[in-house]
Amino acid sequence: MIHVEGLTKYYDAFCAVDNINLDIRGGEIVGLLGPNGAGKTTTLRMLTGYFQPSSGDIRVKDYSIRQDSLKIKRLIGYLPESAPLYSGMLVYDYLDHIASVHGLSGEAKSKRIAQLVDMCGLRNIMHKTIAMLSKGLKQRVGLAHAMMSDPEILVLDEPTSGLDPNQIVEIREIIRKIGEQKTVILSTHILSEAEATCDRIVIINNGRIIADGSTQQLTAGKGRKTQIQIGLLQAEPGAVCSLLRSVHGVKDVCLLSGGDPQLTRVQVTCPGDADLRADLYAAIKSTDWVLMELNRETQTLETIFRELTREN
Repeated sequence: MIHVEGLTKYYDAFCAVDNINLDIRGGEIVGLLGPNGAGKTTTLRMLTGYFQPSSGDIRVKDYSIRQDSLKIKRLIGYLPESAPLYSGMLVYDYLDHIASVHGLSGEAKSKRIAQLVDMCGLRNIMHKTIAMLSKGLKQRVGLAHAMMSDPEILVLDEPTSGLDPNQIVEIREIIRKIGEQKTVILSTHILSEAEATCDRIVIINNGRIIADGSTQQLTAGKGRKTQIQIGLLQAEPGAVCSLLRSVHGVKDVCLLSGGDPQLTRVQVTCPGDADLRADLYAAIKSTDWVLMELNRETQTLETIFRELTREN
């Protein structure tokens, strides 16, 4: 549905987005994940036609962002990080105004507003002034605004930024519900948010895509590793490292600082999903060391994100 090829954006000499290539299928919920300043917002603004690319192209269906920007905008609903609402208006008056801007009138307008009120949970606040609303409720009104034209694609920039945990869950449920019928693209730097909401995660850093896939695909990807933490009493650190490095399959052993000063604590790195706890225990059992800790940690989205963004 969306084809991005060689997408690049410069601000004077600064390259904010660097040669991005991306295909998004209809009906996907895709999360652009990356640290602050990674290029997520700039990418979304080019996708929605607010910024022209320095080079490259975006095609939505058969339309190019360079020749058919207005046609593409008609297919997209866009909610920026700070919803652009008229704070002095009542919620009902605001939605009525937005519906009129989109050319709705009469029964069609009333029906569409009613649908969005139910979808976004706005029924109890329609009589309130937007300025009186919490940020979470303002985000819901912003979602209703973005959905007013019934777009095929919904683009959300940091939709849960600054919300409390309850509001995050509420917005997440609304996004999932919308994703049953629409293509949704959202940006976030909150790992749990991307993992809980998105079918697919695209990690961006320094303006480049450095990973692309489902959470399961990313955590099982080539080069991933498992780490095992071990704590031992009556053990000399050098001897511990030497013995554990000799266990078949171990890639690395490093000493860990902090914690109980009487313990020698090490982190053993194993390839992929390998579980070497039994082999490590067998090696330790041959000594007079006292085993106090033995914990296995597989790669999570958080560790992968930190590893990839640190490497890049």
